[in-house]
Amino acid sequence: MKLRSLSPIQVEAHLENGLALESGPFTFTVRGRYAVLRDSLHLLYADHPILSADSFVDFPVSLRAPNPLRRIFRPQVQFYFDQHRPFYPLPADQAFASFEWGLNWVISNHAHRFIILHAAVLERRGHALVLPGEPGAGKSTLCAALMMSGWRLFSDELTLIDPPSGNAFPLCRPVSLKNASIEVIRSCFADATLGPIVDATSKGRVTHVKPTEASVAKMDTPAPIAWIVFPRYEEGAPTRLNPRSKAESFLEVAKNAFNYSLHRQQGFEVMRRVVSGADCYHLSYSDLEEAMARLEALPLPEPVEPEIESLPR
Repeated sequence: MKLRSLSPIQVEAHLENGLALESGPFTFTVRGRYAVLRDSLHLLYADHPILSADSFVDFPVSLRAPNPLRRIFRPQVQFYFDQHRPFYPLPADQAFASFEWGLNWVISNHAHRFIILHAAVLERRGHALVLPGEPGAGKSTLCAALMMSGWRLFSDELTLIDPPSGNAFPLCRPVSLKNASIEVIRSCFADATLGPIVDATSKGRVTHVKPTEASVAKMDTPAPIAWIVFPRYEEGAPTRLNPRSKAESFLEVAKNAFNYSLHRQQGFEVMRRVVSGADCYHLSYSDLEEAMARLEALPLPEPVEPEIESLPR
């Protein structure tokens, strides 16, 4: 059963006891009494499967007031993971954003069966495109635009790499947009479903874009990584897609990994194999359509000798 089959009142009832959802390789429950949380989940997770109450759950999370007074006076929301509070409370209108940010933190700090990169990832023609980028680089805008143009969304934030295979695994959840990128996506894609816009967060003005139904339907299907592209939005800049050395790309990808060091030599070997088998580029752009066209035209990589040597055993 999909979440869209429930009414908002039924979603609210599930949230009382724990709404159990599946996203890629993980299951989680969420509890909370915030209307914005209920309505955003109902809208943006509409195509996700609901799990039975007795299902195994990887990540139990809840959103509630830090103390009873905060339900009435300047309402706040506190993110809890298994009764722990990893963050300071936020204004109550940020309940859904707090859930999304908190779940990213939970996964990146606990899902160590994967090597986890801070990077967007999508799939086309059976192969994955990884987009590492610092805040402001434009990766989430590019990710949302590619998803709305037919690419299969894996994640706008976390790339999950399976060490034995080197494949990327989907973690299909809403795409986070902030500030100017909100209007860019809304104006370019009339069929994009956006959640409530929240102002004055720590990241500015934020909202989320619903994953496409096709992306959610195949969120159990991994893909080999064919391209690693480092995007950079530069106002007024011409679109340039230039090859980047694999040694340099390896260092940058490792820098964007949350748990690379925990995997030790295995982590090095997996990332060496992934980067060696992918084509690596730097993308600078100001025109979103041109940038997307360049990525659509990327050829599949040819087998080459690794530029990065294996560690001695």
